[in-house]
Amino acid sequence: MIIQNSGLEGVQSDLAHLDESTEKLGFFRGQWEYYRATYDCKLEDQSGEVYYLRMNTRAVEGRLESPHAILAVEAVYIGRATFPHGLEYESPVPQPILKIANDRLAQLKQMLQ
Repeated sequence: MIIQNSGLEGVQSDLAHLDESTEKLGFFRGQWEYYRATYDCKLEDQSGEVYYLRMNTRAVEGRLESPHAILAVEAVYIGRATFPHGLEYESPVPQPILKIANDRLAQLKQMLQ
């Protein structure tokens, strides 16, 4: 599920600040290459179902080898974890998980302004 109106699409930050800010909110930089990086935040509901809040970014200046590279947020979405290592984006996401996700995104937006 794509999270619309997160307020993060197009927001830019240098890599070092983005890494530091996302880490404080429970995100980790998962997949990355020279010009793209994905930040994930694991969220678990009361039944033990696992969801990942994912944020895609792209370098608009420099490359990810440099902490001074400037990244822009492209899209934010959430999916249910599937065995053995995938995400399924079509399943409904429980309201408590969506609330946590939206709260984290609002905090991140404030940290990046």
